[in-house]
Amino acid sequence: MSDGSTSPESTTEIEEDPHEGGFRAHTAITTERGGPRYGEFSEQARTLMDNVRYACPTPELADELIADLEKINAKLAAVRIDEWHSPSGTRIDLPARGNITLPPFEVTEVNDDGVFASVTFRDFHLGGNKAAHGGHVAVAFDDLGGYASAVAIQGVSRTAYLTVQYRSITPLNTPLQAHTWAEKVDGRKVFIKGTLHDGDRLCAEMDALFIKLNPGQQ
Repeated sequence: MSDGSTSPESTTEIEEDPHEGGFRAHTAITTERGGPRYGEFSEQARTLMDNVRYACPTPELADELIADLEKINAKLAAVRIDEWHSPSGTRIDLPARGNITLPPFEVTEVNDDGVFASVTFRDFHLGGNKAAHGGHVAVAFDDLGGYASAVAIQGVSRTAYLTVQYRSITPLNTPLQAHTWAEKVDGRKVFIKGTLHDGDRLCAEMDALFIKLNPGQQ
């Protein structure tokens, strides 16, 4: 599910009100959390995911890699913080806001027609036969749909349903054009549409419903 918490304009952190189990009262976004090299760190993590997806290590190399990863995980565990203050998902200067669980995308324009973004599915997102996995396509739509919902209602929403129609192959390692927009807002209901194109070729379409959260709702 997407929290739809991205704001297209603010670039400074806002002091957060107590959220008491629900969403934070304000969306804290930044270009500074994690330091100036957090983008490089995220890219190395993505490259690791890409390489693991295709790697077939020897038993000896697997032993070596496991030992290396154990050391890396121990270092990362020592600096874990809560979700409200993590750089991941808040670094608007980075692809997918620095969230490596999302296919990397860069928002190119936000206007009355919705949210426009460039999305690239990498080796990690392989479904088979050099095509992106349909689940990763849905994840990209979910997050960008949440973005469009946030723009439409200027608030936080949750995904109620999301349907994807796969029209043709979605290629890997190719910049694709995504467009999500609010077709209708009815009270707390935000009806979202979306398309994903490879040039003129339609790869997938999305139809979704997002629900605006009441104060304190999780």
